[in-house]
Amino acid sequence: MTNYEFLAPAMFGGVLLFLVMGYPTAFSLGGVAMLFTLIGMALNVFDPILWSAMPQQIFGIMNNFTLLAIPYFIFLGSMLEKSGIAEDLLETMGILLGRLRGGLAIAVVVVGTLLAATTGVVAATVVAMGLISMPTMLRYGYNHQLTAGVIAASGTLGQIIPPSVVLVVLGDRLGISVGDLFVGALIPGLLVSTAFILQVWLVAWWRPDMAPALPPEVRNVPYLGSQVLRVMVPPLLLIVLVLGSIFLGIATPTEAGALGCVGAIVLAALRNRLNWSALRGAADVTLRTTSMVIFILIGSRAFSLVFRGLGGERMVEDALLNTPGGTVGFLIISLLVVFLLGFFIDFFEIVFIVVPLLVPIAEQLGVNLIWFGILLGANIQTSFLTPPFGFALFYLRGVAPPEMKTSDIYRGVVPFIIMQLIVLVALFAFPELVTFLPSLLGN
Repeated sequence: MTNYEFLAPAMFGGVLLFLVMGYPTAFSLGGVAMLFTLIGMALNVFDPILWSAMPQQIFGIMNNFTLLAIPYFIFLGSMLEKSGIAEDLLETMGILLGRLRGGLAIAVVVVGTLLAATTGVVAATVVAMGLISMPTMLRYGYNHQLTAGVIAASGTLGQIIPPSVVLVVLGDRLGISVGDLFVGALIPGLLVSTAFILQVWLVAWWRPDMAPALPPEVRNVPYLGSQVLRVMVPPLLLIVLVLGSIFLGIATPTEAGALGCVGAIVLAALRNRLNWSALRGAADVTLRTTSMVIFILIGSRAFSLVFRGLGGERMVEDALLNTPGGTVGFLIISLLVVFLLGFFIDFFEIVFIVVPLLVPIAEQLGVNLIWFGILLGANIQTSFLTPPFGFALFYLRGVAPPEMKTSDIYRGVVPFIIMQLIVLVALFAFPELVTFLPSLLGN
């Protein structure tokens, strides 16, 4: 085996190459696994009997109750978006804060936080926020860079704020309770949202022309109080119901997600927005995203099986355990690798390919896996914003009007990246920001 140690790194590099070339993730993982199975057999360094474990792996995925939460949370967020409730939230919050300089941008962060607590998928949140809020902000004289930056940054909050689909998958891969991960992510998620609001406030204070208040004829709406109660209170109650049932241990994330789906349908019906088009659109998004995740998971199991059979897992473990700096060195290198991979591949691929390689080492070093998971989530959220390859930038570019230049988007996100990094460093330096609430609840 010593003469063929290059096979495992080559296998990993082959997957990254196919992903960068744009091939579907599941087929890239499965295809590379089959290719290196044949190469390993030809070189007599891989035992094909290992593939006999694959059917049991697939049945294990099908029987995983935790993963059932994924379609529920996707449907919940999609239903709120398709029924127009998300748009009403932004409009009402914008009017409520419109008399403040930067109030509309702050409203985008607040609504982005609320959408993150329902949708949990970055692409959906960035696109929705871009379509809903960008024309309004530009119409009322907001600076292009600030507009692009606050929308892109707010859209990535779905990575870290529970109940996030990303956290569901990450909890499953880390082998820890998704509910514990949700509880641990609450303070970091709110810290990131607060940092974004602080950034907007600083810009509005330093350069008032970049974030003007809304004109009086727009913000002076009759019966604003009743509109706020009618538009904002029901979704907030739904979020509190879903998260509260998880945090208090009344329901599992899967059960809470199912409850949230029913609640979203009821809210749409109460607003006279429940129709076949909205239901079909939400179901279509749910089906596509869930199918993608499951097929990626099956492909990743095949990849992991062959990678392990070629000795790749042992090589990674030996390299990271001997990292200078011990635990701190391991964490820094892990975060750096995940950050760089976040430029080229989606979080789901990172979770399914890289995280299983890091978990055994983290356990040996005594790293708290809840803290480790939140660090990974916050880290990948940063890479999603970072030019020139950040996924959130591409999503926003796809829905931005022609007058919004790509350079405006790139420059606009830089201050928010700095805020994100400050929070990430704080989480790294003070693990209690993550572990406090889970310990308080006895987890």
